[in-house]
Amino acid sequence: MSVWTKWLPWRFIIRRLAHSQGFLDPLALIAQLRRFAQPSEVGEPVELLRAGMVFHARGLINSRVLQHNLDWVWPYWVERQFNPGDVAFVPRAFSITHVNLTNRNWTAIGMPDCDALPIVDPRGLLTPHFDGWSLDGWVLGTDGRTLLPSRAVSATQRLDIADGTTVVTHCEDSGLSLTNRARVNGPSAQPVCRLSLSATSAIPAWLVLTLRPCNPEGISFIHHIELAAEKNAWTIDEQHRVEFNLPAEQHRFSNYAAGDVHIRLGDTGTSTSVTCEVGLATAAAMFAVKAGETREIVVSMPLAAGDKTAADNITWPAAIAGHCRLQCPDPQWQFLYDAALRSLVLHSPGDVYPGPYTYKRFWFRDAAFIIHGLLCAGLTQRAERALDLFPDRQTLAGYFRSQEGEWDANGEALWIMQRFCALTGRTPKKAWRSAIKSGAQWIVDKRLDKNIDAVHAGLLPAGFSAEHLGPNDYYYWDDFWAIAGLRAAAALMQCFDPAAGSRFAREANDFHATVEHCLVRDAQRLGRLALPASPYRRLDAGAIGSLAMGYPLQLCERDDPRLLDSIKFLRECCFVDGAFFQDMTHSGINAYLSLHIAQVLLRAGKPDYLDVADAVAGLASPTGQWPEAIHPHTRGGCMGDGHHVWASAEWVVLVRNCFVREEGNSLILCSGIPARWLSAGEAISFGPSPTAFGTLSLQLAPVQQGRVRVSWDANWHAAEPAIELHLGGCTPITAPPGETSIELSLAR
Repeated sequence: MSVWTKWLPWRFIIRRLAHSQGFLDPLALIAQLRRFAQPSEVGEPVELLRAGMVFHARGLINSRVLQHNLDWVWPYWVERQFNPGDVAFVPRAFSITHVNLTNRNWTAIGMPDCDALPIVDPRGLLTPHFDGWSLDGWVLGTDGRTLLPSRAVSATQRLDIADGTTVVTHCEDSGLSLTNRARVNGPSAQPVCRLSLSATSAIPAWLVLTLRPCNPEGISFIHHIELAAEKNAWTIDEQHRVEFNLPAEQHRFSNYAAGDVHIRLGDTGTSTSVTCEVGLATAAAMFAVKAGETREIVVSMPLAAGDKTAADNITWPAAIAGHCRLQCPDPQWQFLYDAALRSLVLHSPGDVYPGPYTYKRFWFRDAAFIIHGLLCAGLTQRAERALDLFPDRQTLAGYFRSQEGEWDANGEALWIMQRFCALTGRTPKKAWRSAIKSGAQWIVDKRLDKNIDAVHAGLLPAGFSAEHLGPNDYYYWDDFWAIAGLRAAAALMQCFDPAAGSRFAREANDFHATVEHCLVRDAQRLGRLALPASPYRRLDAGAIGSLAMGYPLQLCERDDPRLLDSIKFLRECCFVDGAFFQDMTHSGINAYLSLHIAQVLLRAGKPDYLDVADAVAGLASPTGQWPEAIHPHTRGGCMGDGHHVWASAEWVVLVRNCFVREEGNSLILCSGIPARWLSAGEAISFGPSPTAFGTLSLQLAPVQQGRVRVSWDANWHAAEPAIELHLGGCTPITAPPGETSIELSLAR
């Protein structure tokens, strides 16, 4: 800020206006808030500020609508969060905005390479268009009984992956039953979202399809609904169409002044449209259900024009062809792996997204982990396509920019590019080379002067980094990624600019030495080896970010005592129900960060990695998804996207590392196979799995009581690496060169 700008009269005007109306001085307040963070060139990424404003604008509308209209039928999260008798209840007297804090759960459905991702909430509420209105199904008995899924005491939900992704939700009560099936059909260039509603009743009843001006985040306006002349379709706001496979016997419409259409179902009338200036129009199509019989309707919604779709209309079998398959005797792990694989495919139509709704946008941080999941699952072409888009997001200065002020992005971009080349055995593409060199140089240039009189000398500047680490600071998370990025660039450049590659290797070593010096000083300051989030922080939940040194970056030995002491601290102070609870921002149990802890323990050969992994598995939704953060009591989402793809990626990579992982110049096999799988006496297999040495498929077969044969097939990039078998219950051994099968005795 220039001297002239600093002294322009706008500051005086703002202060004068605020004081004249009895408000706090906003400039003084902002200045005070900034004192809680380290000085930084970027206070908070403008993209996050913009997203936060949109989020809370919806919450402000919610506060004006929901609490004053609790006789309406609202989504599941509202029915629970506004119910004083429910564990999910949140008092709201001083809350300016009312947002979903207790049940942020939904499941994406879609087609491969199709950008449209409808979502389904835990009770079957379907939101077909991004951030739009929703469809719900009800059953209304002629004697006054009703089945409203969002208010039902219980419901079951599952993900059917036999032919794509179908979410099936079932509710029943008092002789009424409703099954809801939601899916998307291709071709991907013209996707159609379909909702099947099937109702049965012990008495004459109505199956009701209802249009709702809301979704899992709250209100979503509907101003006009028009019924087709054939009574088999609605047109909403002259933009979207909802088509029924059968004409409805009765129709009801309502606006905000008249109340929810739910209270108008018993009315009579011949209205064929409704207009609501407030934007809370509702409609119901009613289909008669005979006593003791089943009535089914199918609703189709062409997904909105303008959705980005791929030129090729890929099918699900084609999208996952050749993927790394898991076969194990653990139904939960098996299902979570298969569901996670499909989550990765759905959220990589070109760019990769960490979620279908709240986080349907691009971050390099999430992209690195998600693309790594794609690579470990053998979906290399999909990973390559996403990586091809990286250079377009790079500034002229070499900064890989998804959000301003996040200094981890360059390291993440370079690391995942190098992982792609390592796992495929390929050299970097020519189109990537300039981006690799300028990206590494940006890291070198961004480092602070090593000669300044400050403990952060030689580190990256203070930044926002990952939002779960805390306010702006000199985060080791950023530094570890930068070191890994420089080493990745050095390796990548050996084939096209070895001199520059060697220079970046020296820069990486110098950077690493600087960080190590800081960590020695931290150990003296804190009186223990555990890694803080920054050289200015005490140990707190932000320390989770410093585990990146061990996983995924392997910048230290597998059993580095600093990593293990960090996990000891986190387990003592930051665990809830066996998994990591992030106090800062997330205020919930975090699945993907818990899996980072499991990965460090797995790499160190600690069997209690399985306790953490099983705890995370137990936190998954019935459809095999994890929200970004999980409420410790409701077990619903409390922050971020309700279907968080970073978590799905971490599950895929954890399963892969249980079977095969790299450690230096060796491959480690079977180090994470649970003993309970072996005791089941069934065949276990995984592959083909890409590794830095080549592609490998692994099989474990029981031979006789207490013995198992481990076999592998491999296609090496070059020479065969050293292969170590670390099967639990067995003494670790190194396989003789050329050996592809070994029989082991299990400890009793």
